[in-house]
Amino acid sequence: MIKSSVTPTIDLSTDGRQVGDLRVKWSDNAVPLGYHPVPIISLKRGAGPVVLLFGGTHGDEFEGPAALMRLVADLDLDTITGQVIIVPALNAPALQDASRVSPIDGVNLNRAFPGNPQGSITEQIAHYVETVLLPMADAAVDLHSGGKASVFAPCCLPTRTADAGLAERNLALARVFGLPLIWVLGGLNDQRSLNAAAERAGVPMFAAELGGGGGVDPAVTDATEAGLYRLLRHVGVLPGTVQAGAAPRMVTLVSAEHSLHAQSEGIFDRRVCAGQAVKAGELAGRLHHVAEPRRPSEPVLFAVDGFVLAHTNRGYVRRGDLLLLVAQAVG
Repeated sequence: MIKSSVTPTIDLSTDGRQVGDLRVKWSDNAVPLGYHPVPIISLKRGAGPVVLLFGGTHGDEFEGPAALMRLVADLDLDTITGQVIIVPALNAPALQDASRVSPIDGVNLNRAFPGNPQGSITEQIAHYVETVLLPMADAAVDLHSGGKASVFAPCCLPTRTADAGLAERNLALARVFGLPLIWVLGGLNDQRSLNAAAERAGVPMFAAELGGGGGVDPAVTDATEAGLYRLLRHVGVLPGTVQAGAAPRMVTLVSAEHSLHAQSEGIFDRRVCAGQAVKAGELAGRLHHVAEPRRPSEPVLFAVDGFVLAHTNRGYVRRGDLLLLVAQAVG
């Protein structure tokens, strides 16, 4: 197997606080003979659990990177048992461009796993995560949000894996994180995602969707920071016990057909928000054909009872655009 060409500037096997880069070799108009740096921070103190914390898998999702940078600033090495590896901007070129996918190769990192050691810059990052970082880990978290395009009800996303034991560990981590909603990923989970990479590695993991809109929500970022500390205590990296909170609501996507997509172009006059329970036949909004004022506006109705996981953050939509992501209760 061809090894990764990504080069870390820190030694992940060494104790202490280290701040450096993953250097991804790439040749383009901007960097013909250099590398693109992906920041990485390691806090290691003796033997113990290893936890991977990722943010910025998509470059327009800033809540996760903000919470992770708080940890970088505030975690006390002397309180750690084991290791915390923080990658706050996994898709660094995309984050610096505030774009969902890399401006260099146009590849969606969360659809690039298992990656390619000789592929594009995004494929190389995915390959390094899957073949080098994940095999080191005892637990992992991938922090997302809706980015510029959408807004999510804050939730954790553990995968219901084929391995029932791993599925239970995924769910346990998600529960500890403390968000009020858990979206269980089942058969609709994409096998090119970081969740799927963790499943292949046998590493307990969940992703999180943390609001969105292209900025940083203080309340959501505070909840994310608190969840990270709860998780680190739960796995034994930090001392202390985790107090049980309120039981989260459990939902899943039963069918992609239950969600609503634009059937034509226009302004989507939304009537509901992420986090709301809805009924079949209820008005979700209206599509106004502003370019054709004589054309009647189209009512958009929910097809099933459910829960709005996310709503579009766009006012003007085109045919095929997601308007509302609709889930159902588990069980």
